[in-house]
Amino acid sequence: MTRYRLAIFDFDGTLADTIDWFRASFQDVIARFDLKPTTPEELEGMRGLSAREIMARLGVSMWQLPAIVNDIRKRKLTAANETSLFAGIPEMLADLQRLGVKTAIVSSDSEASVRQVLGPATALIARFDCGAAVFGKHWKFRRVARRLQARPAETICIGDEIRDIEAAKAAGMDSGAVAWGYALPAALQAAGPTHFFNSIEEMMQRLAATK
Repeated sequence: MTRYRLAIFDFDGTLADTIDWFRASFQDVIARFDLKPTTPEELEGMRGLSAREIMARLGVSMWQLPAIVNDIRKRKLTAANETSLFAGIPEMLADLQRLGVKTAIVSSDSEASVRQVLGPATALIARFDCGAAVFGKHWKFRRVARRLQARPAETICIGDEIRDIEAAKAAGMDSGAVAWGYALPAALQAAGPTHFFNSIEEMMQRLAATK
């Protein structure tokens, strides 16, 4: 048997290639919510910051956050037809299913958006728990694991942001950080994930391992 019975994935930047969309849309979000202006160079630099540090840099208050997340969620749904999975993701999900590893998605996106981008690969996902708050993922991690009858020790949470690592730790689960998403690899490694994946092939190899 594999070490993990359940792999919980983030979506944007982990399974779906949305970073170019994010760069193109971010200035519109800043303008709409009257946030602090940022240059493209500063935006790239923020990829090395935590979610709270990004909020402080942009002047986002906690009361503004739900409206901003909801706005981005709606934009993602509109752009779902133009969004693709990273190459190799459907094959990886199919391989995990064959190995008996259940997969789930916990995302701040809407479930409709996630399903539209996944397409046929939707059938490979055992559970969706979408609409996650920026700082509320650990509750959803626990709920998904409980509903899929997997213990925290048998579960790994995989994402591309520092907050994904923090949420996994808060849930008492292992974490996996991917090198190809939003946050810079150095920032992710500094956050201390259980595993750091440089490629989808490496991630599959680790998840298929028995120890």
